[in-house]
Amino acid sequence: MTAREVAEAHYDDEFARFKSPREWWRIAELPDGGGPVGFVVPARNNYHPIIAYLGVLPAHRGRGHIDEILAEGTRILADAGVDRIRASTDLANVPMAKAFARAGYVNFERTLNLVWD
Repeated sequence: MTAREVAEAHYDDEFARFKSPREWWRIAELPDGGGPVGFVVPARNNYHPIIAYLGVLPAHRGRGHIDEILAEGTRILADAGVDRIRASTDLANVPMAKAFARAGYVNFERTLNLVWD
């Protein structure tokens, strides 16, 4: 699939089903008007308040932007009065796992997906 097709599928199949306002979604921009850096989608799925999606554009990775973007998503959910926020990342995504840890998220579960042909 193209990047656009993947984005549309995420929106249609997952994001559109969230039980939370789209006003919570944020695009992070450079303070000098230099354009977008990344985004965060704080949301409420059928079970929990979550950081549904979080990303930094490839050109801006490795500069610490993720911490501010995650903090904004966390703040939005905390301001909504939730008592727990869940988030997940792939085990191989070490930078994202470290960002969650720096923000105070606790690793409490692991999921293993197995596929047989």
